Order: sequence, then structure tokens, then C-alpha cells
Amino acid sequence: MGNDQSSPKKNNPTTKWDGAAMTQNDFMERDTVLVLNNDDIVIGSESKKASHVFSPDTPRGVLHRAFSVFLFDSSTGELLLQKRASTKITFPNVWTNTCCSHPLHGMEVNEVDGPDDLKDGSVNGVKAAAVRKLEHELGIPVGELPIDNFKFLTRLHYWAADTVTHGQKSPWGEHEIDYVLFVTVPSKDSITLKPHPDEVDDVCWVSQSKLLEMFADKDLLFSPWFRLITNRWMIGGGDKGGWWDDLERTMKTDDFCDYESIHRFDPPSEHMGGGGDAGPWLESKTVEKTVGDTSKKQGAYGKIKTHKESKLKQLMHLDEVWSAISLLYINPLESNLESDNIKKSFDPDDLAFCDEILCKVSRSFAAVIRQLPSQLLVDVLIFYLVLRALDTIEDDMTFFASNDEKVKILLSFHKTALVDPKWTMTGCGEGDERRLLEEFPKCHSVFAALREESRRVISDITLRMATGMAEFVDKDLGQGTVDVKQYNRYCHFVAGLVGEGLSRLFSASGLEKPSLATELYLSDQMGLFLQKTNIIRDYLEDYVDGRAFWPQSVWKKYSESGDLGYFANPTTVEREVAGLNCLDELVTDALELAPDCLSYLSKLRCAEVFRFCAIPQVMAIATLDKCYHNKDVFSGVVKIRKGTSCLLINNTNDIIGVHSIFHQFATSILRKAELARKKGFEDPSYERTVKACNTILELTESEAKKSASHKSIVNSTLMLSTAAVGCLTYKYPNGSNNTALTTAIASIGMFSLFKTTFMKYVGKRNVS
Repeated sequence: MGNDQSSPKKNNPTTKWDGAAMTQNDFMERDTVLVLNNDDIVIGSESKKASHVFSPDTPRGVLHRAFSVFLFDSSTGELLLQKRASTKITFPNVWTNTCCSHPLHGMEVNEVDGPDDLKDGSVNGVKAAAVRKLEHELGIPVGELPIDNFKFLTRLHYWAADTVTHGQKSPWGEHEIDYVLFVTVPSKDSITLKPHPDEVDDVCWVSQSKLLEMFADKDLLFSPWFRLITNRWMIGGGDKGGWWDDLERTMKTDDFCDYESIHRFDPPSEHMGGGGDAGPWLESKTVEKTVGDTSKKQGAYGKIKTHKESKLKQLMHLDEVWSAISLLYINPLESNLESDNIKKSFDPDDLAFCDEILCKVSRSFAAVIRQLPSQLLVDVLIFYLVLRALDTIEDDMTFFASNDEKVKILLSFHKTALVDPKWTMTGCGEGDERRLLEEFPKCHSVFAALREESRRVISDITLRMATGMAEFVDKDLGQGTVDVKQYNRYCHFVAGLVGEGLSRLFSASGLEKPSLATELYLSDQMGLFLQKTNIIRDYLEDYVDGRAFWPQSVWKKYSESGDLGYFANPTTVEREVAGLNCLDELVTDALELAPDCLSYLSKLRCAEVFRFCAIPQVMAIATLDKCYHNKDVFSGVVKIRKGTSCLLINNTNDIIGVHSIFHQFATSILRKAELARKKGFEDPSYERTVKACNTILELTESEAKKSASHKSIVNSTLMLSTAAVGCLTYKYPNGSNNTALTTAIASIGMFSLFKTTFMKYVGKRNVS
């Protein structure tokens, strides 16, 4: 093909795209298309070249977004066709519709549409791309075809190897979800046509009958997508007739519009094959748009994968296995939900629903809420569910007819859902969150029975959080927050206020000092630490959902395409390195909040309140350690092992345990940073990361040493005793009714003893 294999130049997002200054090879190397999953969700970016390669590794290329424009002369009903230039790399010399190309990342006018754009059919990103390419390919000035004149009709998902041009083993092809756009002009003379010779060899206006004659001419070649659209929808067919049969109806009504469905088609047999020998796959069917697996709470409801370690690898962490056994069977967190004063104060059926739905929407928080003292437990439980309901409304990007409607619901939530015992909302959210809203009167029943001061705190925080959410509803967050200031402000509204509300509830219960309610700064910082950790971990999930929070002032330093999706599913070393640089800076930013979190925890005097606050904090720093310099963040959801969670819960009993955990993970992050540097990784945030870790280490050093000494004694005793108990059980099995369990315990103890002894031996050998 004579492709230029030199390194692509950076696409400066502040510079207008200039097609006249680029060659076909430039387009292939430098244009960055929108990579999709099968549900038309943007999950990343890829060069135009890489997305169109058909090979054994990618037999149908990489699925990406496209558009097909059909321009008609409304006075004659004729359609403008173009013949693709012989210099085109994919599908040269074929007749096709007026213009077909791709929306791109990093354009001066945003070309990335999200779920809201699709819901109302506006898709202004795709239309902006169409206007750009019509000017580039056909010389039609931007002002002659306003965006508002384009009519979006539907989408089709198809693939086709370019075997007609390049042979049966063609290295090129198309795999697209194609947006079909119609546009009309009063007459041919009302537009300017100056086709670009590197894009278009010829143009012609055709009637329906003329086009059918051309289709019958065996000497003419046509693009597979054009034939498919024409035969399927444009001429005749169906009860409504074809789109081209009644242009006025098509353009002035929504009779033919279908924004929900994605119509899927395999190509005709002559376009199967290619470099990956691709065969039938989509089976030419229409599939309604899906929203993933609603049974999954992370991974954009199943839209993206969750990275998990194998069960064998998890079982190799014997201290975690023991912690899981201990937490499940020996020393579980005790629930105070059955206490007498709770039973007397609340409707048992409504309270049972609240407990059940809490476990469904957040298993991790359920256990630490249940272990709270009875005079505080239900207050925090309802506080969490109320805010989760509010968050569900904020997060739903497709339910509301407009942002104004969503804002109205958010701002009135505190005086509707928290005042009207019959308030409910149907159809908003997914899975159990949707059920929470649909059965909210049960939550209201319990809320109404809380003491007045608790209700006042919950209502106040709900209003202030909703106000903050409303501030961000109209902001375009498809590319994240603007800067760190806005990033912090968002985190304050959705998490910092939660910290303040909890501090006030703790004080109101009498379990903590009244002064804790005034610790607004530390409460806020503690919330920011948790929220930033979630935002870092959920990069791909948020990007896929079209509502991301990584600050542009950070990630744009590393994204060559000027798009947040540049880091997703990286296929080159350059993109992987850029993503890790960005990730490490954001993790460091979160780590700098750790000292304030530790300061807040040191002020708590109730053991159960301490655990409630501390367990999420230790989970957060463990998650930051898991995310730091981890490329898996860009291809799915990264989670700490369940066994690690159990171990952390068991060790979070006092400030000594918490300091030990923060010391452990700060040490781990520091070692990762130093190791990466030794391997030649140039991290712009390295010095800042080292400083943040060392600050944590200095604060926790003393307590960590105490914990380490205690753990050494406990672990040795545990290993010896479990081994001994297990051996006795094995020798005298009739004396135990739990032979399997105790044998497992024995195995853990003996293996732990062997592993510890071996590692000490290896350590001594390495030192000598």
C-alpha cells in the first residue's frame, strides 16, 4: 500500500483539523477514531489505521463509530453520489453515498456523542464530523449545510473486508456502528461542490431509477454499507415505505427515526474473509440497545470487565484465607440491628427492606453500618440509603427528558422524598438502585421515625449535595472535570458533605464529643480521600458512561489525542506510558489527603464508630496501592482481593492497626515508584509521590512498629496452634464433627509456618 510507517505526529487538540494539509497516510496514522463496544458505548480510541486492519489478531478490525450522509436535491428528489478516489487505502474506486467517514477524538468542535445525545436524536458530534468531512471531501463550505439541517435516522452495525479491492486476504476492512444522516438542499445550484482529488474521483446526482440501473451494471463497484442501507431502508419495503420514497415525510417527521435499535448485518459473501479469515458473525439481525448486566455493581453494569485474580492465586495468600475464615465463622462483625430499642422504634417490615436493599446496593458498607451502636445504626443506614437514592438520580444519563427535569428532581428531593410518605420514582437507575427508588416509601417510614436532630442533619446534607449535583448536571463531563479545583469541588459535594453529615450524626448520638461536628475540614478531606480513590479506580467505567471526573488539567498533559479515551485499552507503548504517568499523578494527589484522614480518626473515641470510619479508609489506601502504576485500570475495573478486604477488616480495630495498614501500603507504593524508576520509567510525579509516601510513613512509623511486634507473636502462635489442632484432628478424627474445617485450618497453619520459615531463610541468604 506504500503506507508511511514513520511515527505519527501529535494531534494538538487546540489546533483546527486541516484535511487539506494531510495525505491518505497521514489520515490513517493521525486520525483517532472512537472505539466502541457492541452497545455503541465509547470505550477508548485508536488510530484510523489500526482500527481498519483485518488480521488474525483482529479478524474484523476494531469496532468504531462512523457516519453516512445522504444529500438530496429536494426539488428533484435526486441523491448525490461520490466515487471514492483510487488513492483511498480502503474501498477505493467504489461508488457510495454522498459522504461517509468517522467522528474523531480531540477535534476543535467536539465530535463525541454520549447517551443523552443519542436519546434525543441530536447527535451533534456526529453531525459536526459530517460537516467537517463534507467540506474536506466535496468542498461544501460549512455555512451551506448547518448542523440543524441534518436528520439522524438510525444506526447499523456491520463489518466488511475489502476483498474486492485487495483480494481474499485483504489486510483492510470496515467494522463500524454507522449513523445514517439525511440532509436536503433546495436545489443542486444552492451548494458549492469542489471535490478533493485525493478523496473523490467523480460525483453524480441520481434518481431512484438511475441508481437501480447503476446497481445492475456489473462493471460498477459499490460500497457494501451503501448497498445495505439502500436496499434495507431507502427504497420501498415495510408498511411505511422507504425513506427516499417520501423525503418530505422523512425530513419533517420522526416516523422513520429509530434511536434505540442497533441493526446488525454481516456482509455479502464477497466481503467475507480478509486477513483474519472472518466469516458470518452478526447474523443480520436487529438488536435493541442494551445496558449491560444489571446484576453487577461495578464495571458500568457489566459493560466492561472486572480484573480478578485466579482462585489459586488468592488461596496462596494464607493470611487472607485465615482472615476470611475468621471473619465468616469465628469472629464476624456483630450486627446490632436486632437490639430491643431498634425493634421498638421502627416498623419491622420497612426496616427489614432497608437492611435488605442496603446489602444489595453496597455489601461492603452494610457490615460496618450494622456493627454500629443501636442509638446510631439506623440513622446512618437511612442516611446512606437517602444519598444512594439521590446518587442514582444523578447518575442516570438516559431517564430524564432534559437536564432541567433532572435538576428539578434533585433540588426538590429533600422536600418530596423526605416529606411525602408516598413519594416514589419508577424506571430510574439500574438493578437494585432502581428498586430503592421504586420502593422508597419504606425508607421514608424509617426516616420519619428517627429523632428530629438526625432528620434535620440528613435533610440538610441531602439539599446541599443535590445543589452541588445540580451544578454539575449541565457541565459536559464526557472529558472529565476542567481542573483540579473543579475536581475537588465535585468530590466535596458528593463525598465531603457525607463526611460532615456523619460527624454531625456521631455527635448527635452522644457517642462522640460535640466538637466533632465542627471538624468540617477534616470531615471533608476524609470524604475526598474515598471519592478520589473511587474516581481513579473507575476511569474506564466513567468514561464508558460518558460522565468522567479525571481533571483535564492533569490528563491533557499526557494525552496526545487531546481525548480522555486516549488511555483506554492501550495498544502502543506510548499510550500505556502516558496513561501510567497520568494515573500515578492522580494517585499521588489522593495520597496527599491521607494525613488528614489519620488526624480525623485519632479524634474518635467510640470503638464501633472508629471501625465504621476506618475500614473504608484502609480499603481506600489498599485500592490506591492496587491502582498505582497498574495498566489494568485502563482496560477494566481493578479491585482488591476479597481476602485482602477480610484481612483489613480484622486488623482495623484501633489506631495502631490503622497506622500499620497505612504504613504497609505507603511502603508498597514507594517501592513500586522506586522500582519503576530503576527500570527507566520517567514519572513526572515521582518526587511528589515519594514525598507523599514518606509523610505517611513518618506519621505511622511508631504505631506500625508496635503492630508489627504484636503480629509476629500472634502469627507464630496461630501457625503452631492451628498446625497442632489440625494434626490432632487428623489423627483422632472421631473426636471432631468438623473434620474438613479443622483439616483445612491445619493445612493453613502448617503451610504458613513453612512459608514463613522459608522466606526468612531466603531473606538471610540474600543479605549474606
